[in-house]
Amino acid sequence: MSSLKKLLKEKGFKRIELSYTTTQHLELVAKINNIEGNFILDTGASSTCVGLESIEHFKLLAEDSDVKAAGAGATNMLTQIAQKNRIEIKGWKKKKVDLVLFDLRHVNEALVNHEAEKVHGIIGADLLKRGKAVIDYKAPALYLK
Repeated sequence: MSSLKKLLKEKGFKRIELSYTTTQHLELVAKINNIEGNFILDTGASSTCVGLESIEHFKLLAEDSDVKAAGAGATNMLTQIAQKNRIEIKGWKKKKVDLVLFDLRHVNEALVNHEAEKVHGIIGADLLKRGKAVIDYKAPALYLK
C-alpha cells in the first residue's frame, strides 16, 4: 500500500477510483438524489454542474438564476440552480448540495468528437473543497473526507 493511500485511509478519507478519458479528463461515477451519472472532475470549475438535459434524469427542481456560466470555450451561458440535493460518490455523502444547471452540449460534443463518453455533469471545486479533496493523478484516485 502506498504511503499516501495509507495515510489518507488512516485519516478517514474515502478513496474513489478515477479513470482518464481519451481527452485526458478525470472521470468518475456519482449519484445525485440516488441516481447514478457520469461526471468529469474539474478543479478549475468553481461549481458542481449538471447539464440541462439531465434535469429529469436526476429529478432536479430547477429554478432560474441570474448567474451566467463560462468555460470550455463558451461564455455568457444562461444557468439555473437546483438547491438542496444529495450527492454520493462511492460512500462519501453530502446533503444540501446546490447544483448549477447549464447547457453542456458543447462539452459533450467535444468529448464525443474525441471518442470519449458523454457526461451528465462536472464535479467542481465547491464539492472538492467540502470534501477536503486530495487527488492522486498517478493512481488515479480521488480522496474525500
